[in-house]
Amino acid sequence: MITALIRVTHGPEALAVTLGALVPAVTAGLVADAVVLVRAADEAVERVVEEAGATLALSPALSWSDGAKRARREWLLCLDDGDLPQEGWIRVLDRFVSVHRQDRARLRRRQGFLQAAVHMLRDWVSPSAIRAGDLVHRRVFMDGTKAGSPVRLAAVIERDPAFR
Repeated sequence: MITALIRVTHGPEALAVTLGALVPAVTAGLVADAVVLVRAADEAVERVVEEAGATLALSPALSWSDGAKRARREWLLCLDDGDLPQEGWIRVLDRFVSVHRQDRARLRRRQGFLQAAVHMLRDWVSPSAIRAGDLVHRRVFMDGTKAGSPVRLAAVIERDPAFR
């Protein structure tokens, strides 16, 4: 089972979109809980978190590690608010979690040429940096284990156009 870590930068509407996209995975038994990372208290975000049954974590730096401390599962799916996993992602993540022994995997992100170039440059400069769309074992955050390059998964993640 997986804990979703969701960083909030666009507000309650974007958070609701991402939490809504996770409902099929919750129903399938893959995603067990969610930890929502916010820089500062926000009443509207708190309401969305409470209604979803998620956990709120204050993290001025929006650090994945802060979310990992509150996670209840071993595998963590890192997302930004407004992210929408696309068809087939549940099956792909379920298979990876049950079979692979790597510490990390990455969902492919549909994006424009410029965004793809920026991500490639970021991966070249800092190949072990964890970003939204990564599935990471909790020990990477908790034990300080250095994560290797992620296994590329066939699943795709997109940004809701309203929150790009």
